[in-house]
Amino acid sequence: MKSHARVVIIGGGVVGCSVLYHLTKKGWSDVMLIERDQLTSGSTWHAAGGFHTLNGDPNVAMLQSYTVSLYEELERISGQSCGLHKSPGIMLADTPERMEFLKMTVARGRYLGMETEIISVKEAKNYFPFIEEKYFLGALLDPNEGHLDPSGTTYAYAKAARIGGATIEVQTKVESLEQKPDGTWRVITNKGVVECEHVVNAGGLWAREVGRMVGIELPVLAMEHMYLVTDDIPEVVEFNKSMGKEIGHVIDFGAESYLRQEGKGMVLGVYEQAGVPWSTKTTPWSFGQELLQPDLDRIAPSLEIAFKHFPTLEHAGIKRVINGPFTFAPDGNPLVGPVQGRTNFWSACGVMAGFSQGGGVGLALSNWMVDGDPGFDIWGMDVARYGDWATRTYTNAKVRENYSRRFRIRFPNEELPAARPLQTTPLYDTFIAQGAVMGDSWGMETPLWFAPPGTEAKDIVSFHRSNDFEPIKAECKAVREAVGVTEIANFAKYEITGTGAEAFLQGLMTNTLPKTGRLQLCPMLNHNGKIIGDFTIAKAAENRFMMWGSSQAQVYHMRWFEQYLPKDGSVKITPFGMKLIGLSIAGPKSRELLQRLTDDDVSNEAFKFMDYREMEVATVKAIVNRVTYTGDLGYEIWVAPEYQRRLFESIHAAGKDLGLKNFGMRALLCLRLEKNFGTWFREFRPIYGPFEAGLDRFVKLDKHEYIGKAAAIQEKANGPKKTRIFMVVDATDCDVMGDEPIWVDGKVVGWVTSGGFGHYVNQSLAQGYIPTELVKPDMQLEIEILGERRAARLQMDPPFDPEAKRMRM
Repeated sequence: MKSHARVVIIGGGVVGCSVLYHLTKKGWSDVMLIERDQLTSGSTWHAAGGFHTLNGDPNVAMLQSYTVSLYEELERISGQSCGLHKSPGIMLADTPERMEFLKMTVARGRYLGMETEIISVKEAKNYFPFIEEKYFLGALLDPNEGHLDPSGTTYAYAKAARIGGATIEVQTKVESLEQKPDGTWRVITNKGVVECEHVVNAGGLWAREVGRMVGIELPVLAMEHMYLVTDDIPEVVEFNKSMGKEIGHVIDFGAESYLRQEGKGMVLGVYEQAGVPWSTKTTPWSFGQELLQPDLDRIAPSLEIAFKHFPTLEHAGIKRVINGPFTFAPDGNPLVGPVQGRTNFWSACGVMAGFSQGGGVGLALSNWMVDGDPGFDIWGMDVARYGDWATRTYTNAKVRENYSRRFRIRFPNEELPAARPLQTTPLYDTFIAQGAVMGDSWGMETPLWFAPPGTEAKDIVSFHRSNDFEPIKAECKAVREAVGVTEIANFAKYEITGTGAEAFLQGLMTNTLPKTGRLQLCPMLNHNGKIIGDFTIAKAAENRFMMWGSSQAQVYHMRWFEQYLPKDGSVKITPFGMKLIGLSIAGPKSRELLQRLTDDDVSNEAFKFMDYREMEVATVKAIVNRVTYTGDLGYEIWVAPEYQRRLFESIHAAGKDLGLKNFGMRALLCLRLEKNFGTWFREFRPIYGPFEAGLDRFVKLDKHEYIGKAAAIQEKANGPKKTRIFMVVDATDCDVMGDEPIWVDGKVVGWVTSGGFGHYVNQSLAQGYIPTELVKPDMQLEIEILGERRAARLQMDPPFDPEAKRMRM
């Protein structure tokens, strides 16, 4: 066995072999894969082998499409058959809500170039003849689906990687990992030690154990998953003969099942409600190419519905039942990328749909390792999307919930209950008592909206305007006409200190830094000039800065910051997490309210827009920023958690006669939409440049040097290819939710990033991106909402306070 390699990949399933192949494709031939047993051992070998391109996250869907397109290339390079069977896929809707979901799915696929379409149930029978029509309303047709041989495909990756120079060691168990002072690794196995620059954890069922070797607990858990293979079915043989093709794939939401042809019979797999986790604490190293004991009683409720929906199957004999473990992350998407706090330790785990996603994971990770960037927006798969609050038992609860909902609709206003509440502020019980409907924001409970007295504080989930519509309208009206208070604990908060702090931030941020006592909005770019952050920065004192950003991206951003911290210790960055939480007051009467709570002068002359101040508010020490995300006059008040209750009660007591009202996250997002403010993860993502996103005034091209400046100069010189636009939509009872296609002259030209109803301006609003050359002030657009194209108009100025006077009043 070699003693040195540039990269060591741990795990010989389809994902590990894909990463190995893609690294050789990028030109890194000194790469090694180490497998404790044989290739495919663990989950890969017993997978059902289906593949598809559809995913709830369009960016993940693009990588799935790449994976499907890769198989013919693998066969050509390796000479190894993948056992490809390409056949159309059908999703069946048995309720009006599921029909709406399918229409939304087709619409979202349009700008990705997917050839999906809505068809009738009768048409669906041309692909899957066993359908009992009376149970369904319609279907989605995806022509780019199929199934393959899991082992053949994995060996095709492996052979192609070997041709590229890679080394594979089987029957070799990694026993421990050690990182040397220079950042390189010692991979200690039962056959010797390999020294390398990079380690990739593609451990599959053993991903947790590999993570624990470097002191981390990855949020991944294996679930038992059952599918059965029937005996030969005469109707299958007859369909093949008469139609000259295989029976298509089917997903039946009502039966929580998927079906496809296998030989002359069928495969029927189930994601049952009573899912069972496997090996919840540790995965035995002795487990290999083994199966678990079947339990047909557990999946009987789903089978009963499936046999009703497809009566031909009820009389088919069962040839075998496969029950094997597959790993899942809490949200069902993979965990990919560099692990924060560990130099050159990479994750390629939790890929439960390995034959749909494995190629995309290998492509993105190899790009990241070789080029320093994945080359795609893979936020939905980034291992950094979870914090240390995602513990093993939290993961257990969320994975079981996700598994049981695999074929269920997630409505845009639906909050999932497992493992909640997790993180709470001191006001959690107070908010509940005051009618708050709470949401999960990166593991923290956040008020979404407040139910009026005498009404139930509960969302009625829907794709349409729901029971929160009128309460949110009232909250928005209070902010715009009087004053509102909302919790803002779910921001990421950082302190940057040290003699090198200013130079460090200057090297990362596109904007000049503020003077002492002032705030500045500062985007952050990667080396390709794409947006990877959007921060509010305050200079609190010499060599001390405070910074606020998106909570969901805290680990993502800390990973980036740590790469560029000076080695001399001249900069220290501290994330506050829940040690600093806050409340925001906003509206034309917010200054009067704040003045009642402090003896500091907060007049417009003494406390200007974008000022930062440390002061006493309601007798407690606070950090106060004169800025709000509402686009109105307002203030952020930050305190230690032990003082939050005092602050909240004082605000309510002082604001009672001012018309003070609680408002939640949904009202805040409506208010920001009325100002055309963008937000991280939607308008600001690593696929957009700052000029495309409309951040021109925050990007200084003639001053300090910073990462991405050269690319930003190039973007400005060439002109942005896309432009973020703001639209008013002729919606009816359903507003945009995000990812809808934008049509111009009968063609899909762009997509919606976010939107909703602007309650104060009484308009349905949307933001999105289209090619720059199409942007014209009087252009007419359409946005496809649940299958219906609705007229939209370009709005050049925000409908609320277009001159931005209210923030400065």
